Amino acid sequence: MMRLLSIIIALVAAGLAAFGRPPVGIAFYDVDRIYDTVPALFYDDSDYTPDGRYAWNTERYERKIRNTAAVIDSMGLDIVALWGVENEQVVRDLVAACSGEYSYLHRTLNTLDGMDLALLYYGDRFYPERVEVGRRYLYVEGELDGREVGLALCGDTWTSEWLIGDLREEHPGIPLIVLGRVGRLHAERFGLHDTSARAEKAGRGNIRASGRWIMRDRILVDTLLKASGGDVYARRYLLDPKSGEPLRTYDRRIYRGGYGYSLPVFTYIGL
Repeated sequence: MMRLLSIIIALVAAGLAAFGRPPVGIAFYDVDRIYDTVPALFYDDSDYTPDGRYAWNTERYERKIRNTAAVIDSMGLDIVALWGVENEQVVRDLVAACSGEYSYLHRTLNTLDGMDLALLYYGDRFYPERVEVGRRYLYVEGELDGREVGLALCGDTWTSEWLIGDLREEHPGIPLIVLGRVGRLHAERFGLHDTSARAEKAGRGNIRASGRWIMRDRILVDTLLKASGGDVYARRYLLDPKSGEPLRTYDRRIYRGGYGYSLPVFTYIGL
C-alpha cells in the first residue's frame, strides 16, 4: 500500500511539473456598501449609523461581513477585487471572517460617499509591488505566479476608458487585467479580451434592471494572457426565491439581511 501511495504521489508531482501551476482564479465583487457603524468625519455616512435612516447597527454590520465572507469563501479564488468597502477596518473584519488566508491591499479613494476598492489575494500567487490610486480606481502592479501584470480595479464607468489608455501608454510591456465597471468600452481596441462576453450573450448578467439581467461588471484580460471560464457567480442562496433577483441587504428602506444587489463576476487566467 505504501509503495502504491508513493507511486501515485510521484505521478501527481510529475503531472504538475509537466503542466505547471493551476490557473489563477480572479473575481470582481461589488459588495453593496459595507459601512461600519461609526460616523465618518469627512463625508456623510449618517444613513449607515444606528440612528440613521437604515438603522445600521453592530448586528447588521456583522451579518453583512459574514454574508460577504461566505460568498468569497464559496468562490475559493486566488484574487478577489472588492468595490464598496468603507475603510481598512471593514476590509480587516472581512478578511478575518474568511476561512481562506487572504492578504489584502486597501487604499482610501476620498470619494464623496466613502466607498473604496480593495484587493484580497493569496500571497503565494500574487505579490503586489506598486500601487496607484485615483478617482474611483485602484491600480496594482505586481507578480502573478512570477509574471509581471497590472490589475486595474474600476468603480466608475467614466474612469475606465481614459485610465486604460493611460496605463497602456505608461506601462506598454505590462499585461493588463481590468476588473469592474467598464461600460461599453471596446476591449479589442486596447488589446483586451472581455471574459464576460459569452455569458452576456447567453443572457446572463450580474445585476437586475428593468426586469432583465445586465452585465454591469466585467473582467477584461490582456490578449497576452490565457483566460477561460469567465462568467457570473450565481448560487441559489444569493437570489430571492420569489423574484429571482439578487437578495439585497435593503429593499428600499426595508432590511432584508441579504448579500447585495450585485453578483460577482469571475474568470481563470493561465500564465
